[in-house]
Amino acid sequence: MPTPDFIRELRTSIGHQLLWLPGVTAIVFDDEGRVLLNRRSDTGEWSVLGGIPEPGEQPAACAVREVFEETGVRCVAERVVVVQAVGPVRYGNGDLCQYMDTTFLCRAVGGEACVNDDESLEVGWFEVAALPELNEFGLLRIKQAMSDGPTWFDPMT
Repeated sequence: MPTPDFIRELRTSIGHQLLWLPGVTAIVFDDEGRVLLNRRSDTGEWSVLGGIPEPGEQPAACAVREVFEETGVRCVAERVVVVQAVGPVRYGNGDLCQYMDTTFLCRAVGGEACVNDDESLEVGWFEVAALPELNEFGLLRIKQAMSDGPTWFDPMT
C-alpha cells in the first residue's frame, strides 16, 4: 500500500519511530459466497483488502473506497467484524507502525474484479474451501467474518 501523504509528512518529524495508526480491513463476499482477495505488489502474497483512512474519513467509507481502488469491485460495508490492535510492523524502509484495525464484512454490489491500481498484481474471487496461501491475519479475518456473533480475544494470547 502506498504511504498516504499525511503519514509521509509525519515521518519527516518522527523518523522511523513507532506510529500508531487506524487501519481497516474489508472481507468482501459475492452472492456465490466467494471472498475477494488481491495479490499485493509490495509482498507478492495473496491478502485480504484494506488500507489506512484519510484524516476525517469514516472507517466503513475507507473500506469501501479501498476495495474499489484496489479491485474495481463496488461493495457495501454490512457490519463490523472485529476491532483489534495488531502489529507492530517494521517495514523495509525501517518505519515502525502499529494499527488499530477495524474489520468489516462487506457485500459486493457491482463492478468487475480486476487489477485497478499499482497495489495489486492479481485480483480474484475464491471459494472459502479453496483459498490461496494466506497469512494468519487474513485467514482469521475471513473466519471471523463468516461467524454470526462477536469474536472475543484473550489479550494474554
